[in-house]
Amino acid sequence: MNISIFYEKQDQYKTIKDLTYHIGNVGVDINDNNPNREDIDIAIYTYNDAKYIRKEMQVNNEDLYFLYIYVELFSDNIKDLEYNLNNIEGLMQSKGMQTRRANFRQEQVFLSSLPINENNIDIKNAAKRNVLTSGLISTFPFISSNIFDEEGIFIGKNIYNNSLIFVNRYDTEKYKNANMCIFGTSGAGKSFYTKLLILRYRLMGIEQYVIDPEREYIKIGEKLEGTNIIIGPSSKTYVNILDIREESLEDGEEGFLAAKLSKLIGFFNLIFGTLNEEEKAILEEKLIEVYKQKNITFDDNSLYIENKNNIISKKFKSYKNMPILEDLYNILLKDKRTKKFSIKLIPFVKGSLKFFNNYTNIELKNKLIIADVYELGEENLKYGMYLFTELFWDKIKINRKNKKAIYLDEIWRLIGVTSNKDVASFIYKIFKTIRKYGGSGVAITQDISDLFSLEGGIYGKSILNNSSIKSFFSLEEENIKILSENINLTEKEKIEIKSLKRGECLMFIGDEHVLAKIESSEMENEIIEGK
Repeated sequence: MNISIFYEKQDQYKTIKDLTYHIGNVGVDINDNNPNREDIDIAIYTYNDAKYIRKEMQVNNEDLYFLYIYVELFSDNIKDLEYNLNNIEGLMQSKGMQTRRANFRQEQVFLSSLPINENNIDIKNAAKRNVLTSGLISTFPFISSNIFDEEGIFIGKNIYNNSLIFVNRYDTEKYKNANMCIFGTSGAGKSFYTKLLILRYRLMGIEQYVIDPEREYIKIGEKLEGTNIIIGPSSKTYVNILDIREESLEDGEEGFLAAKLSKLIGFFNLIFGTLNEEEKAILEEKLIEVYKQKNITFDDNSLYIENKNNIISKKFKSYKNMPILEDLYNILLKDKRTKKFSIKLIPFVKGSLKFFNNYTNIELKNKLIIADVYELGEENLKYGMYLFTELFWDKIKINRKNKKAIYLDEIWRLIGVTSNKDVASFIYKIFKTIRKYGGSGVAITQDISDLFSLEGGIYGKSILNNSSIKSFFSLEEENIKILSENINLTEKEKIEIKSLKRGECLMFIGDEHVLAKIESSEMENEIIEGK
């Protein structure tokens, strides 16, 4: 089969003049003649079409073209040819396209299908169709973007043209940031893709921090000799939410305690429920008091250990010099105004979540750290996710020259309806400012409806808009609808996302949109699948 397409641009001035003349004549006909005549519907139809075309040309700067499409089929025998003709005609008609056989004009169609740019006059009038510029672009066949960034990592193949896709998301000249969104239903391939990214960036020596609520990344962490932190009832590793870390501020910045207090308000919002301004003020008063017990004040020097000569040493206070949740619990218990808060802290101090009430006992020097919060259970995952997000954010800020990434799986738990706007604002701040620290935020989720459920979806939409690279694996129709309300998806792209196979995704890479098939080697498969 050969397909030949011809375009003839029409003179804009003459076209508008002819359309205006046609509209005037047909308008008079419609008004003056019997509305019951047989061709009245056709007249009205052409009248409305002419008005639409004129409006698009005058208002939206469209051009009018004549479009000619010729399809030439050939075969070794007449029976196969007829069979193929019927198949093609049936396929086109099922798509709403009209077909017409070129009986006694086969030679002219054959000549028009040769690469000699001959559109034969004998068949033009039968094949001619009007089309505006916006419709014309959809007829260009085999057009798809090629993405090949220098120093990028291999992602996979372009489904349409089999070109290789290499992406360097840290290319600041090409992309406004290195952030990514990875959305897809369970089993669509988003976790495999994320692990593949972790593996390939690990080989490049990039710092990566992963929050793992579903215990999907532990094995790859072991294979790549990363550090796995498991927090939960059976855990022997602890991270203290009240720690103030030296890396939480950059050189030259001030206000260790003030910066920590704003983060803690977000954490306690998750425990106590959304706090009003009065409750926030009272809680902050108690937090200041608990740090004062450890001789930590708004004076940054109070966080450094003094030597015998009373000269400030540059040694930052250790984890053992920090308060823990039990210290705060005891202070809250003494005040009638905060007694209700102390009651809600009981599980974290004496009950099922008491592993939060410990001094930090791990050093985090590895360039790959997996934080497993799976044991916390569905209701308590958000506490662990916030704890490690705050920890990893401090590490992201250590050196602006180093490339790094933080992966937030099931991010909807932190910016969805089960969270609150203080926490969501903190996550949004990470995605908005991580670029200046040489970092990349990666948002991963399958629950798109939950992602856009808090505060009318402003946080989900903000994170989506602050991600230069977006990967959409197969999604259910309901999630596609929600996604299309927050991002510019064409009708074709909506259909593509719904029909994607496992391991295939629609990628928005900067301004380019490509359909990609994720590719991996046999060795990578063995590492990722834990064999």
